[in-house]
Amino acid sequence: MKPERIVSAKAIDDRTLMVKFTNLEIKKYDISKLLDNPMFATLRNPGFFRNFKIEPGGYAVVWNEDIDISEYELWQNGISCTDEEIERYIESLHHSLGGKHDRARII
Repeated sequence: MKPERIVSAKAIDDRTLMVKFTNLEIKKYDISKLLDNPMFATLRNPGFFRNFKIEPGGYAVVWNEDIDISEYELWQNGISCTDEEIERYIESLHHSLGGKHDRARII
């Protein structure tokens, strides 16, 4: 099966990405297991970790020319979010931003 492409992604803490795919499924991906690899060591810095972009076409989450995580890795090893987890995340944003927000736009 061909993995879905990335539509959007958010860092929800210092080690976890919440990734939305083209089929609208949302998965959480914990980078902790990658941190043993020296190539990913820079992701230990929370400021650096939160500063990523989505590669054009949705093929990867990219930090710089040396560090990225492919859509395949995120799709295969991400954990599908429950509606409850998504709502909890949106609720935490709602409180921190002080207003109502559309679920589709937050993730």
